[in-house]
Amino acid sequence: MSRSDDNSHSEDATNPGPAPRVLAPLYAAGFTTAFGAHSIAAGLGAESGGIGLGLLTFGVLLALYDAAEVVLKPLFGSLSDKIGAKPVIVAGLAAFALASLLGTLGTTPLLLGLARLGQGAAASAFSPASSAAVARLAGPASAGGYFGRYGSWKTLGYVLGPLLGALLIWVGGFPALFLTMSVISAGAALWVWVSMPHLAPLPRPRYSAMDLFRQSTQRSFLIPTLALAGATGALGVAAGFLPLVGADLELPIGASMAVVAVLALSSALTQPFIGSLRDQGRISSRKGLSIGLITTAVGIACLAFFPLPAMLYIAAIIIGCGIGITTPLGFAHLAATTPPERMGRTMGSAEIGREIGDAGGPLIVGAVAAGLGLAVGLGVLALLVALAAVLAAMLLDIGVRAKS
Repeated sequence: MSRSDDNSHSEDATNPGPAPRVLAPLYAAGFTTAFGAHSIAAGLGAESGGIGLGLLTFGVLLALYDAAEVVLKPLFGSLSDKIGAKPVIVAGLAAFALASLLGTLGTTPLLLGLARLGQGAAASAFSPASSAAVARLAGPASAGGYFGRYGSWKTLGYVLGPLLGALLIWVGGFPALFLTMSVISAGAALWVWVSMPHLAPLPRPRYSAMDLFRQSTQRSFLIPTLALAGATGALGVAAGFLPLVGADLELPIGASMAVVAVLALSSALTQPFIGSLRDQGRISSRKGLSIGLITTAVGIACLAFFPLPAMLYIAAIIIGCGIGITTPLGFAHLAATTPPERMGRTMGSAEIGREIGDAGGPLIVGAVAAGLGLAVGLGVLALLVALAAVLAAMLLDIGVRAKS
């Protein structure tokens, strides 16, 4: 398979990649943002009655984190291009720790809202900056493998966050969960500060509004971002609806929750492997993204049309593999087709696509399921993900070169 679509534009086209210890703290940062988003969201849902949250207040608290990220990620991504990724990552993680400490002071809606908003704003800083740092440190030649590892840790945070969050809330309520998040993020900030090398900002040309529009509508950006949105949407649906289907099948709660862990393990194991195949030239972005999205769609369809206990676990494995194929290839393609001097802005903008998928997937399934049943809702999502696979196969350019 050709890898010509993945070899473009970088300052380090032959860079074999840094030592693992350099990128390890960035993996911790990726886990932190995913764990923070999903563990607290699940905790709010489980404890909303006990802390007196009405439906409107509950919805606002859920939306604050994602709303802050959607608005601020491109801005902080651009800031990391201007001043370097390291200070943005360290400051973002430190701010996340402080915002989490605010959540330990009480469980009133105001305090929870402020903590949630602060966490979302802080994650908006270190999440795209971390992705940009992975891209620059790894270089296009090894971007797939390193984004595979980075994506594995983010996936574990997304999927295992609700499980660990529920355990912490059971042990010590919301203060225990927020305190744990504060400790994790503070530790990650210190780790990045000590271990990550400084990446000097690169000279950037001045962009007009038309330049910015053209860059954000290039197929080399839109198609991988669409693929990442589809994969993240499937992940959000699976994390919520797999246990629901298990409960409908009258499985024990432990067995239902274990399905989520199976999905997480499947994705986490797949991502580094697929990333390495990409780096070895054995899979291209266009073909790999198409295969990953089709695999994801097949897994969702299995869950929709064959609601059996054994199929629940099979679907989790298939969906996990599909997500594990799509995610590192999407990010690696973005890294390979983006000039290094605007890597942060590109990663921040791509993260918006993931946020839309994360929110839109469950919303689409829930809205359709409310009127036509869960099987139809999941079937609609499978069709949408399959359509994204077709678009990737048809529209993702081979040999595309990013232009400044």
